[in-house]
Amino acid sequence: MAAGALPALAFPAPDLSVLAWVALVPLLLLIAAAPSPGEAALLGWLVGVGFLGAGLYWLAPNLVFFFPFAIGALALLWTGWAVLVRALLRAPVTGPRAACAVVGVPAGWVLVETIRSWQWLGGPWSLLGATQWRHPAVLALAAVGGIWLVGFAVVAANTGVALLVVGGRSARCWGAAAAAVAVAAGPLCFAARPAPPADILTTVALVQPGIVHGDLLASQEQLTRAIGRPVDLVVWGESSVGADLTDRPDVLARLTALSREVGADLLVNVDARDATGAVAKTSVLLDGQGVRVTYRKTRLVPFGEYVPFRDQLGWVSRITAAAGQNRRPGHELTTMETGGGVTIGPLVSFEETFPDLARSQARDGAQVLVYQTSTATFQGSWAPAQLASVGAVRAAETGRPVVAAALTGVSAAFDARGERLGSMPADQHGSLVVEVPATGADTPFVRFGNYVPVLSAVVVAAIVAGALLRRFRPFRTRRGSGQPSSG
Repeated sequence: MAAGALPALAFPAPDLSVLAWVALVPLLLLIAAAPSPGEAALLGWLVGVGFLGAGLYWLAPNLVFFFPFAIGALALLWTGWAVLVRALLRAPVTGPRAACAVVGVPAGWVLVETIRSWQWLGGPWSLLGATQWRHPAVLALAAVGGIWLVGFAVVAANTGVALLVVGGRSARCWGAAAAAVAVAAGPLCFAARPAPPADILTTVALVQPGIVHGDLLASQEQLTRAIGRPVDLVVWGESSVGADLTDRPDVLARLTALSREVGADLLVNVDARDATGAVAKTSVLLDGQGVRVTYRKTRLVPFGEYVPFRDQLGWVSRITAAAGQNRRPGHELTTMETGGGVTIGPLVSFEETFPDLARSQARDGAQVLVYQTSTATFQGSWAPAQLASVGAVRAAETGRPVVAAALTGVSAAFDARGERLGSMPADQHGSLVVEVPATGADTPFVRFGNYVPVLSAVVVAAIVAGALLRRFRPFRTRRGSGQPSSG
């Protein structure tokens, strides 16, 4: 099925991205009106519970009764943010405090999202900036400062609108300016950024078999033979091969014969026990002669692919869908050169959500980022489209095209600005063929990395330090003058 022939149903979730620019305003006003910091913190916790619960609801059937506990614990991160919001937006808002608010409130949000994106806390799912994946003009901010800068802009716009409601004259000026700059910054960056070079066009076929009740390998072979046109690379999804190729020469022979037959390199993903009994997810690039290079998944899904402290927490796998055996992680990223001379950066499923991994692959010379995914457990939920949409953000951040082949889920491809080249809905099976302009132009984010979270931490620390100095200065003044302090 050719790129461009697929309808918008490939991503069935409604486009609510515009609402994100004002959706936080009622919450900001409610927190600002809280009678005490404690009540503001409680409201912030409720904001976190609602935000995470809505974005990650599809985890509930797998985590069972651990889901509300996990969401409630992570939502505690928003309590500090809410106290900061109240301190900066509570009436009356002066001009100087409004100036701090338009920077401090979004900086606090970015800091919260950075902390919760830690691998051990579940990773960067449902970040606010990802709501803008459909808009390459907005994603131009991701090229400058990663998904963090997109999220910063969205919260800054919300803060600006809130200041128009609660602020005095000077505060409203700051609010209007902040909202205008936040909304216009992305399109301005997009207009100023030159079109990415497209010296090399490589044709990639993404094979999506869907749920197969039978011989999965044979089904993928059949779909690959049915591509019907010359391609340079065929990509199969995560866990597409269930046999260790070093232990099953017959399976290896079938794959190499298939590569020769279609005249293209074949990237598969092996999810199987090796001779030692260990299980790993390994991306394997083959051609007609055999295995060219491999990459073992380095960043595993907590509880989904391993159980932390299994000796103490192994019982969790008996009452939830947690992994029954820990998979073995790889130790380093790998780039691969295809027979057509294009360097690809392979990553597997969960790894698509991490900006640092895509950035590392780009810095190592990858011209195209290739993801292999599977969301079989979450079919019928928002998860498949949510994972696929992140590819647009990774493309914009790195200035590299992204292709993602789903065993089950949504297969999709994006150019170096995050513009969708094609996609296949989760309820379909077949092959998606896309012409990918392979590029290698580094973005500011690739060159400078996660500086936005660092600057956000500095801003929040400066605001907190300033508040503490103002609070204790009167006490020191009273002591210095010899006057008794009040009890």
